[in-house]
Amino acid sequence: MKINASEFGSITVDGTTFPHDVFIRLSGEVVKRKKKLSKQYYGTSHMVSQDEAAFVYEPGCDTLVVGAGQYGNVRLSPEAAEFFAQRHCQVILQPTPEAIKAYNAAKGRTVGLFHVTC
Repeated sequence: MKINASEFGSITVDGTTFPHDVFIRLSGEVVKRKKKLSKQYYGTSHMVSQDEAAFVYEPGCDTLVVGAGQYGNVRLSPEAAEFFAQRHCQVILQPTPEAIKAYNAAKGRTVGLFHVTC
């Protein structure tokens, strides 16, 4: 699984371009991000809620790479950060262009959550 590129509003994974935020599972399956899991609490998809963290986490996952948007606007809520810490899952949160590099270089069992706009 390789992320080829991202530009404002889209991300290309293994040659397929997605015009929305994505979650990449341990299996390599690319799924549309479920923004409503965070929007219902914060009114925005720029804050990852504990509910979204629970959706993203997979047993055995040791790293989560978060592409925080082209300008790095996405953050983890304190509850989401604690959720990952309790499961010993390292979180790498960077603007999406840098997060793509981190995801592509990651070793081990890694999932990715990528915001493709701001």
